[in-house]
Amino acid sequence: MWVVATAGHVDHGKSTLVRALTGMEPDRWSEERRRGMTIDLGFAWTTLPSGGTIAFVDVPGHERFVPNMLAGVGPVPAALVVVGADEGWMPQSAEHLAALDALGVSYGLLAVTRADLADPGPALARARAEIAATSLGAVEAVPVSGITGAGLPELRAALDRLVARLPVPVLDAPVRLWVDRSFTIRGSGTVVTGTLGGGRLRVGDQLELAATGEPVRVRGLHSCNSARDGVDAVARVAVNLRGVSRDRIARGDALLSPGRFRRTELLDVRLAGDLAAELPATLTLHVGSAAVPARVRPLGPDTVRLRLARPLPLLIGDRALLRDPGRQHVAGGVTVLDVDPPPLRRRGAAAARAAVLAGLDGRPDLAGELRRRRLVRAGELIRMGVPVTAAPLAGDWLADPEHWRALAAHLTAEVARYAGEHPLEPGVPVDVLRQRLDLPDRALVAALARPPLRLHAGRVTAAPADVLPAPVARAVERVRAEYGARPFQAPEAHRLADLGLGPQEIGAAVRAGALLKLAENVVLLPGALDDAIQVLARLPQPFTLSAARQALDTTRRVAVPLLELLDRRGATRRLPDDAREVVAPPG
Repeated sequence: MWVVATAGHVDHGKSTLVRALTGMEPDRWSEERRRGMTIDLGFAWTTLPSGGTIAFVDVPGHERFVPNMLAGVGPVPAALVVVGADEGWMPQSAEHLAALDALGVSYGLLAVTRADLADPGPALARARAEIAATSLGAVEAVPVSGITGAGLPELRAALDRLVARLPVPVLDAPVRLWVDRSFTIRGSGTVVTGTLGGGRLRVGDQLELAATGEPVRVRGLHSCNSARDGVDAVARVAVNLRGVSRDRIARGDALLSPGRFRRTELLDVRLAGDLAAELPATLTLHVGSAAVPARVRPLGPDTVRLRLARPLPLLIGDRALLRDPGRQHVAGGVTVLDVDPPPLRRRGAAAARAAVLAGLDGRPDLAGELRRRRLVRAGELIRMGVPVTAAPLAGDWLADPEHWRALAAHLTAEVARYAGEHPLEPGVPVDVLRQRLDLPDRALVAALARPPLRLHAGRVTAAPADVLPAPVARAVERVRAEYGARPFQAPEAHRLADLGLGPQEIGAAVRAGALLKLAENVVLLPGALDDAIQVLARLPQPFTLSAARQALDTTRRVAVPLLELLDRRGATRRLPDDAREVVAPPG
C-alpha cells in the first residue's frame, strides 16, 4: 500500500476527486456532507492500474482547519496537490504548499480540478511554478473533473508513476504510529488509526503510549477495512488496543516500539523560513499528528531551542513545522538537530551552542555524537535515532576515543597522586576515582584501569601487591633483624610503635605479605606458620597448649591465636579434651 495526502484551497474539489477515484465517501461527518466542506480528516482507498493499493488522507482546505490538515499530512510521504481551474491559485493553496515544503515532502502530483468549468491551462501553469520552488520540485500535472470523470484514467496512471518513485519503507525500523483518530467500538474497545510510515505491526505486539510511557498491547489490526494478523509500512492502519480507555489516547499521541524513542520537551532545531531572531516567543510545533505549543529561544541565525508544552517522541533528523496560529502563518520548517541538548547556564553558552549547531545537518552521526557528548549510553543514542555500530567499553557505555584516552591518562595521574597523599593505603577506592574523574558509573573506572594499573578489592593501584611503601619496608626489616632468630616472639604494642608500625603500617605490611597478623597488635614474620608446624610435628601427639607454647618458646599471647589459625587452615586438629594433633606434618 501507498499513502498520499491531499492538499489545496477550500472548495477546490479535493473530496470530490477522492470520491471519484475511490468510490468512497471521505467526509465522515454528517455536518461535512451537509455543508459540502471538509472539516476533519477523511480516509479512502482504491486499486491502481498496476494492481497496488493507494490510500488517501483527505484534508480540510479551510484556513480554520489548518491544524487538522497538518495532522493528516505530517506522517504521509507524498501529496496530491489540488487546484481548481476556475479559481486558480488561492491563499490556502499557498499555505498548504508552504506546509508541505516545511515538512520536506518531496514526492507529489498536481491535479487541476474542475476542468469542465474553466480552461485548466492558466491554473496549471501558475501552480507548477509555485510548486517547483518548494521541496516537491517539478511535478507531473493532470487536468481532471471529478464530476464528469474526464482525466481520471490519466490521473490514475500518474498516481501509479508517483508511487513507483516513492522510497522503499524500512521494515525493520521502530514503530512510531502518530494517532489521527481515536474511537471506541462496542465489544472491541479503543481503536486508533494512523499512517504507518516505517516498521511492522503484529497482533500481540507490545507498544508504548508516547504520552505516558505505559505499555499497551495490540488486540487487533485492520487495514482497508480488512482484519490483518500483521501490517507492514507504508499503510493506513487501525489498531485495536487491549485495556486502554479512549480518554487516555487521542490525536497527537503516538504508539511506539518499546525503548526506541526518547520523549523530549527540549530540542535544538534548524529553521528554514523566517529568521530565527524574528520569530515570536511562542509558536506551535506541528510534527506527525501532534500540535504542541513551544517557547522559542533563538541561538543562531537559523537555529533555535524549543521548549515544548508536553514531551514528544522525536528523533534526530525529524522534520516538523512551526506555525503562528494568530497570524495563520507558517513560520518555517524545522529539522531536529538534537533531542537531548545541554543546558545553557553560563554567559556565552548560547553563542557557543549556536557554533556547534552550525556544523550539524540533522543526519544521525555516531562519531559526531560521541565527540560532543564524550560519554553516553548506547541505549540513549538509539532512542535519539543514532545507529550504534561501536562496541561498548563498559556495560552499555560508549566514549569518544580521544576523550577516553584523556581519561586513562587522568586516571593514571590520580592514582599516583593518591599514592603520594596516602602511602599506606592499598590503592585508590573506585568511588574516589569516579568522583575525581567526574564519571557517571563505577564500571567506567574498572574499564580504564588497564596495566600497569590493577584493580583489586575495590581499589586501583599502580604498584604490585607485594611492594611496600619505603617507611613500612624499613620497619619490617627492623622486625626481621630483631626477631628473625626468635620467630615466635611477637613485639609488644609499645615496641611496634617504636619500630614505626602503627595500625595502618601493619595493614600495609600484612597486605603485602611482609608480616603475619594473628590478632590485634600480634604480628609475626610471614614464615612463622610453616616453622611452627615443623616444631609441633616433632612433639608427642597429641600435645597440649602448654607443650606447644614451650616448644615454640613463646607466650600464651602468641600461642593461642597461632594454634587457632593453624586449626582454621587444617594444619592441626583440636581434640575434645583441648589437646591438638598435627594433621599434615611437613615432608
